Parts: sequence; C-alpha cells; structure tokens
Amino acid sequence: MFVSVHHEIHDQELFSEKVSRMPPAPDTMCRHQFVTALDHTEAACLWEVHSIDELRSYIDPALEPSSTQRYFQVFEEQAVGLPGSQLPAHRSSKNGSAAPETSRAALDPDRLQDFLNRFGADQAAAMHAATVVIGDKLGLYKAMFELGAATAEELAETTGCHPRLVREWANAQVASAYCQYDATQQRYWLTAEQAACLADPESPTFVVGGALVVNSVHQDAERVMAAFTAGGGLDWGEHHPDLFEGTRRFFEPAYRANLVEHWIPALDGMQERLEAGAHAADIGCGHGAALILLAQAFPKSTFVGYDAHAESVEAARKLAAEAAVDNRVSFETATASDFPGRGFDLICVFNALHEWGDPVSAARIIRHALAPDGIWMFTEPRTDDELVTSVRARTFYSVSTFVCTPSALSQDGPEALGAQAGQDALRRVVTEAGFTRFRRAAETPTFMVLEARP
Repeated sequence: MFVSVHHEIHDQELFSEKVSRMPPAPDTMCRHQFVTALDHTEAACLWEVHSIDELRSYIDPALEPSSTQRYFQVFEEQAVGLPGSQLPAHRSSKNGSAAPETSRAALDPDRLQDFLNRFGADQAAAMHAATVVIGDKLGLYKAMFELGAATAEELAETTGCHPRLVREWANAQVASAYCQYDATQQRYWLTAEQAACLADPESPTFVVGGALVVNSVHQDAERVMAAFTAGGGLDWGEHHPDLFEGTRRFFEPAYRANLVEHWIPALDGMQERLEAGAHAADIGCGHGAALILLAQAFPKSTFVGYDAHAESVEAARKLAAEAAVDNRVSFETATASDFPGRGFDLICVFNALHEWGDPVSAARIIRHALAPDGIWMFTEPRTDDELVTSVRARTFYSVSTFVCTPSALSQDGPEALGAQAGQDALRRVVTEAGFTRFRRAAETPTFMVLEARP
C-alpha cells in the first residue's frame, strides 16, 4: 500500500555478489536454489535489462536448451510473479539470436524513481490533508495561533483534546512545514503567513476549506465508483456534508478579496447601479457567501439566491441573519431551470454553470430573466490551452471527476461541461443561448470572471 525502500531501483551491482556465488555446472540443483532465492525486485531488474542469452548465462551456460528453458521459466516467475504461460515474451537477444518480441518497454530507472518520488509526495500530502481537517474542526490551528509558542500539553488543554494525540498531530504539521517547532523547549507555533492560511477565516488567503472538500471526495469514493459503473450521475446533494461547508469556506476568501473591489467594478456601470439600488440574483448560491458580501457592500440593493439543495438554502438564511442582511437578502430552493423572477439588473453564477446538465437552456432562462440592460456575471475555473501537467488542472479535473461532472450527468441533460471546460466552450454556451456580447471582464490566478449581455 505504501511506497517503501523495496520499490527503489536495483542496479545489477546490488546483487552481483549473489551472481558470483552461483555454483558451477553441472550442479543444477544449487543453481535452481539460487534462481528461486532471488527476491522479486532483483529478479524483475534482471528480467528488464538483460537479454535471453545473458539470463541463460546466469542460470547455466552448460545446460541443454530444454533444461535452460525450465530454469528460465522459474526465473521469469520470480521476476513477474505470474505463471510462465501468462508472461509477456522477452525482448530479442543482444547478439541477434531469435527470441520472442516483448510488449513491455524496458523501464528507465531514473524516470521510474522520479514517478515513485512523486507518488510518495502525493501520498504524504493526501495523508496530511486529513490532519488539516482535524486541526480546523478541533480548533488546533486557532489555538496555536492565539497561544503563540505552545507545548502539545498547552494546546491540548486549550482545545480539550488528548495531549498525546495533539503531540502526534503537531509533529505532522512540523513535518509538512505547516508550523514551526523549537526542539529545545518542545513548543509549536505558526508564522504570520501560516496563520493567514490556516487559522484566520477572515484572511483572503485562508485555504482550509479546500481540505474539507478533499475530505468529502474521499468520503464519497464508493458513491462515485457506483456512478462510474451505472448511469454516471451523482446529485450535488448526495455528497458528504463537508463538500457544502468546504465549498463555502474555500471560495469565500476569494469573494471577499475580489468581488466588491475588483469584479463588480469590471462590469460596465454595474457598481453605480448597485450603489443606487438594483435587484440582483445568484443562481446556484450554495451557502450564500457571495450574495451576503454584496448585500453588505450595497445597502440600497436587494438580492435573492436560488439553490436546488434545500439544506444549503437553510444554511444561507442563517448566515444572512447572522450578518444582519436578511432584510434585503432572501434565499429560495429552486434550480437553474425553474427559478422565478424577472427583470434582474444582475444575475450571478459562481462556479456552477459547468455542473448543470443543460447549460445552454439554463443560460437561455437567465437571459430571459435579465432586464434588457442587465448583466450576467459568472465565474469559471481557468484552464490551460492544452491538457498539461499543472497543479490547477490536477485540482479541477480531480474534483470534477468526483463532483462537477457527476452532478451534470445526474440531471439527464445533453452535456456535462466539467470544471475545465474553457472559455471557448463557455462562449459557445452563451452564444447558443442568445446573448450578443461576451467577454472576460476580470480574472484571478484560478478563476475567470465572464460577462454576458442580452
């Protein structure tokens, strides 16, 4: 299950001493014992890098071909761990003698080790993500930030947790560079930068919500596997609850840093309209984080949020009441295809269009719900021009496999865009829906802010 030293690449030098101890012919029984004593990694390495003639020399060059083949088969079974009849054929002899062609390419030791190193780092990160969820939910990051340099016992006392488990958790944070440690005094603390990312929900760089989303996809693995082998769909509301809270807490810092200060001003004339008093909607509003921020910034305007997930709508209502904006913000249970209301000055869709099973029809309904001079603003993840290796693509393709694409497929619509649809595909959706103007109004390193007008 775990990457270990047994996966490291063995060169011929590492077992040349074993080979040198091979008994001379005709003591074939001893040679048989030598071959069968090779461990899997040693045998596999010899199998990959040597021709038939070379391998024959390891067994016994004095043997008749029929005897050589018998021991060679034993060697193959050690190398691959399969019955000889199921083994892929070996590559040709280096001296040109006849030998079956192989369907396996020889492994490049450096590239193989590079991949194993990458997998090991990914495995460690996946393990560590679960400790982030614990640190957030139990208040350990917050306590570490507020206490300053603290021992594991002090953190445990503050949070009501078991001190031995807290020490193990804190050591995991040190090992991942998520906190600092003084070995002499056995104290742990967060730098200002670490605290801004892990302990301060008001910070624009607070990222802990992402760990909740990661936790949710692991919790949902069985459900998603069932979707793979059935109809493909998994409704948003069928996911683990950490997805809903994690989504709000992941996106809210970006909204707080950009929505009022950068995105709204990028829409021609919209800031002035909201300041004077406009009517705006958010389709697929989730817990309502974006709409609550808009209501706080523009007290003369009114806002309504729609979401198909009733539990999220209820959570949004509670958060609006806590923010004292529930007199100007309302939330209703509705989908993108049946939300009520017309004449909106602004309709927002934050990272939700790609999760709808019929995005063109939904966009058409949005167009009809806008005032003649209204604006549809929607955000979508940025994409690369081609499919490449990148942290962004890796993140969004993975979450789209678990959440976005199954959500769209669950709606029995004509297409599932996925979280990496790209601006060209989004332009097509907007154009087919009847909008006449479309542009990228703003962007962050992660998201595109797109504007469409009737």
